[in-house]
Amino acid sequence: MTPSLEAPPVVSDTEGRIVNGIFVKRFTTLTTSPTHPTRSLEFMNKLKNKRDNNTAPPPQAQVRLRIIVVGAGLGGLSCAIALARRGHEVVVFEQAVELGEVGAGIQIPSNSARLLQSWGLGPFLDPYVVEPDGMTFRRWEDGNIIGYTKLVPDFKQNFGAPYYVVHRAHFHTALYKRALELGVDVKVASRVEEYDLEAPSIKLRSGEVFFADLVVAADGVKSTARKLILRGVDTPVQPTGFAAYRATVDVEKMKADPDTAWLLEKPSLNIWIGENRHVMSYTIAAGKSFNMVLSHVDTTDISTWKPDGAIDAMRKEFVGWDPRLTKVINMIDSTLKWPLLSGAPLVTWIAPSNKVLLMGDAAHAMVPYMSQGAAMAVEDGAALASVLSLISEPEQVPSALKVFETERMKRSSQMQQASLLNGKLWHFPDGEEQRLRDESMRPEVEGRSFSWSANQWSDPVTQWWAYGYDAEKEAEKSWARVQALAETS
Repeated sequence: MTPSLEAPPVVSDTEGRIVNGIFVKRFTTLTTSPTHPTRSLEFMNKLKNKRDNNTAPPPQAQVRLRIIVVGAGLGGLSCAIALARRGHEVVVFEQAVELGEVGAGIQIPSNSARLLQSWGLGPFLDPYVVEPDGMTFRRWEDGNIIGYTKLVPDFKQNFGAPYYVVHRAHFHTALYKRALELGVDVKVASRVEEYDLEAPSIKLRSGEVFFADLVVAADGVKSTARKLILRGVDTPVQPTGFAAYRATVDVEKMKADPDTAWLLEKPSLNIWIGENRHVMSYTIAAGKSFNMVLSHVDTTDISTWKPDGAIDAMRKEFVGWDPRLTKVINMIDSTLKWPLLSGAPLVTWIAPSNKVLLMGDAAHAMVPYMSQGAAMAVEDGAALASVLSLISEPEQVPSALKVFETERMKRSSQMQQASLLNGKLWHFPDGEEQRLRDESMRPEVEGRSFSWSANQWSDPVTQWWAYGYDAEKEAEKSWARVQALAETS
């Protein structure tokens, strides 16, 4: 019999349907996640996001801990917020007499922005952020476009949150206000002089001693806790041979000159790349200030750097570059020169007592070439709070910390490598490597499809790895795997 081209009648029941006399079981939901690499189910996340309240209170910790965080920088405050949201009692100790961030602009990529939004930072942060429409890579000598990443609306649609830029001070203030709102106790003028890894406790310069169930050392690249956790043999951060001038430019000056006013027409990131140098630029402070980071090779002794001659030295580094760019550089009134450092891999982030641990720059400092340094610290806090919320008894804290360490070591180490890779990709001298790099980015400039790119913001594999990562979910998955292995052993 010749098969009919008409659709056969369908008889439905509660468990399936009959098609051409054959019973077909009905599947209404996916009961397990696929084990092969795929993004074919990304559309399901849109359904989930519609149902979920993004700022709903997270599951509360079954074991409530008293936790000390040392350092009230971006990482320390982020960690305090993540922990306080889960019900832990958090006290932050900061050596500065007044809170404040040194520097200018900072990028908040989608992997970090998604967490911050879910933590309730929106009311404190939204008035100050700028959402660039895209990132444009430009040739050093003439500013011609050689690479482009579309950020709006792609990143929000794909990764669940926008890609922001903001002034560091505004970011820091937003974190501080949200921490206070959650009941975090932030103590300034409280320099930590000693750690007792066994108690655990900290001793301030004033002589006061404070005890906790857990101490988190978010004390930066010059961490004093790191040497203790590494049993007396420190692994300090290392110079990379790069330095950066950081500065802001008055937008009114730029608006007055047609050669520079175009940079302010719409929010965007522009990066000029050339031999051993690059310049990253974007507007911050809700568009009221123009931020610049001018990176260059510098192997001189840091102790010889003199602030008085910084502007002239900066301008000399970029002589002969795109005349429109050098016009902006000449508008800079003051600048600070920073060494770019990268942390060496540490054997552990956790003290032998399992009561003191490192996070943020103290554990994994990195060059800013993926704009992920602060984002990794935010992820650290998210992962720690997530895994600690899953334990059911205090005796499981060491296991939870080990899961945190394993997951975050891998993630941050890979991001360090990705950042250093950009230090190579962006700094080729003119020649065959540079031409092939630019050729690989041409499809994204011309709007053609592509499978890979030397631009890590656009390269599909790198993009989803960097911005699609969910620190809270990955910590939960790692904990579940460890628990499943423990049950079968």
